[in-house]
Amino acid sequence: MDTLIPSPADLAGDTAIVSRAEALRPLVEAASNEIEETRRLPPALLDKLHEARLFRLLLPRSSNGIETDPVTFFHVIETIARGDASTAWCLGQAGGCSMSAAYLALPVAQEIFGDDPRAVLAWGPGPRVRAVECEGGYRVTGVWSFASGGRHATWLGAHCPIYKADGSPRLDADGRPVERTMLVRTTDVAWTDIWNVVGLRGTASDQFALTDHFVPAGHSMTRDFEKECREPGPLYRMSAMTCYELGFSGVALGIARASLDSFVDVARTKVPRGKKSPIRDNAVVQTQLAQAEVGIRAARAYLLQSVAEIWTFVSAGNKLTMDQRIVLRMASTNAIHKAREAVDFAYNAAGATAIFEDHPLERRFRDIHTVTQQLQGRLSHFETVGAWMMGADADLTFV
Repeated sequence: MDTLIPSPADLAGDTAIVSRAEALRPLVEAASNEIEETRRLPPALLDKLHEARLFRLLLPRSSNGIETDPVTFFHVIETIARGDASTAWCLGQAGGCSMSAAYLALPVAQEIFGDDPRAVLAWGPGPRVRAVECEGGYRVTGVWSFASGGRHATWLGAHCPIYKADGSPRLDADGRPVERTMLVRTTDVAWTDIWNVVGLRGTASDQFALTDHFVPAGHSMTRDFEKECREPGPLYRMSAMTCYELGFSGVALGIARASLDSFVDVARTKVPRGKKSPIRDNAVVQTQLAQAEVGIRAARAYLLQSVAEIWTFVSAGNKLTMDQRIVLRMASTNAIHKAREAVDFAYNAAGATAIFEDHPLERRFRDIHTVTQQLQGRLSHFETVGAWMMGADADLTFV
């Protein structure tokens, strides 16, 4: 495709929507200790997030959503992450999940999302799960985990391989197992609290279970966005996977921005034991701070320019290409790891000050290292990109 040079407006997104996130950021940051302690987003904060409609950024307008562009979505998630990473992660996860409304029949999408202004969908994987075909739908059994935001969600998605009534797997035309996501009310599942983790504690990414639960066929969907999409807007010509990439790289970059700002505050006044001058006067630290700053700015700029360019292309009626999906995977993974490098610098250079639970660098260090352990932070994504560039066999499962 021809290179399209994004304008400043393209890179800025919808500033009116981003300003809602900016206005909420102090409240998010003020709630961060409570979020850590309770491992939940507080009800008062959830009220404000719903009031600002930040859970509806990627939801179709036909289901009472905002249907914003991916650049705006990135800015919102990054802004909230500067205050609290768990809150931003929940918004990013819910945003991608809400795109499923575009693949549902309109009455079902209305039932799940449109009729309830506080609707949130969360989901997670499950290794030993199944959906057996029956009259009118499926009987679903299994256990699913990593359901980020599930504790404040109204609906849950249970990803399942499909089995025929005789117990044999349902295969597609190419002989591959058919998989669908079953949408169920949160009141229908049994929860298990498993989320005792290093970072992103407030996401409450717990485990839920169903046993022989009936799901109507219309409350199931494929995650292959090109097969069942009914929405004509350009946002739904992009996959939910690309929006997860953007959202979670926004979380990482927001953590990094807040960490470097916090470190500068420490460095200006802290005199390390045995030294005569504050950290800010150390030439090595000065150099490393500048390098960390350049690292996150360059990664952020590359990601934003790539997204804005691709959005212009898709908005013109074009189909997202595999080359573009590779670019987004490369740019988002790079942003996550440049963010980690910046946070590692800030944490190490701050010394013992950063190890205490009441210091923001301690939490942000734990949060960024939890981000990099998740699917979107896998270093193996670079292997996929490199293989694609050289025409070798590439695993495109998560592109």
